[in-house]
Amino acid sequence: MKYQNIIDNMTLKEKAAFLSGKSEWQTRDFPRLDIPAIFCSDGPNGVRKQAGAGDHLGINPAVPATCFPTAAAMANSWDEELEQRVGVALGEESMEEDVNVLLGPGLNIKRNPLCGRNFEYFSEDPYLSGKMAAAFIRGVQSTGAAACAKHFAVNSQELRRMAMNAVVDERTLREIYLTGFEIAIKEGGAKTVMSSYNEVNGVYANENEHLLKDILRDEWGFDAFKQQLVVAGGFVFAPVPGDHVVDGRRDDQAATGGVGAIEKYLVVDPLVVAGGGVRHINEPAPLEAPLHGGAANTVSFG
Repeated sequence: MKYQNIIDNMTLKEKAAFLSGKSEWQTRDFPRLDIPAIFCSDGPNGVRKQAGAGDHLGINPAVPATCFPTAAAMANSWDEELEQRVGVALGEESMEEDVNVLLGPGLNIKRNPLCGRNFEYFSEDPYLSGKMAAAFIRGVQSTGAAACAKHFAVNSQELRRMAMNAVVDERTLREIYLTGFEIAIKEGGAKTVMSSYNEVNGVYANENEHLLKDILRDEWGFDAFKQQLVVAGGFVFAPVPGDHVVDGRRDDQAATGGVGAIEKYLVVDPLVVAGGGVRHINEPAPLEAPLHGGAANTVSFG
């Protein structure tokens, strides 16, 4: 495997540390192994890079950026070329702000008019959603930044989205909920995919072998990053730090959230973590407490 040599040179603690982020929006860097941190930023219609300390609610101020029309508005144009131009502009702003991964487009299906993020999604039509998403992705990635197709899959409501179970038969799943993602990946060449927060037929999307392995990898041939949200104590979100080791000590101030802390990891090929590590030290000292949340749910994935 391409990254087997890196894995062979990692300690067990380094592998475990990879399962949590370096900061709210960054994966861990690993200088000893020449692995840099990957900086991720929202969002689908504007680069929301926070200027100071990061927080997943967007309370702290962000660096000024262009606010483009939302996906819902762009889809009304039916203009793939225009959407690609928007993607180019977003990609250029991402690169200007040293953002490696722009967390968009969002292409969930509008199944309920009360869904709080419908404005971020293109359409109730999976074909239109996929075509517009693919154009967006091509534009962003033409600049050197990576786009992220989200939320994979069947994330159709915001109410209890981290606990709800979307029950759907196979034909409906493929014809309505997966078609847009398939187009975005095959025609857009998305480098990253973000899993959804909910269960799909009783299995959380980030652990769903049918979605992530059978369909995404084996059928669609997706072999770039798989950007995945890890279930941690029933609560999931973007790369909030887990336990950090700083100068040989656990950094409690960096470890925000306790047992329900939010963690995220990136996987390459399917077993290797793409970015991360233990910051400020070459060889990690023993952690004084176990890593928060879903480590047990993730180390065997692949």
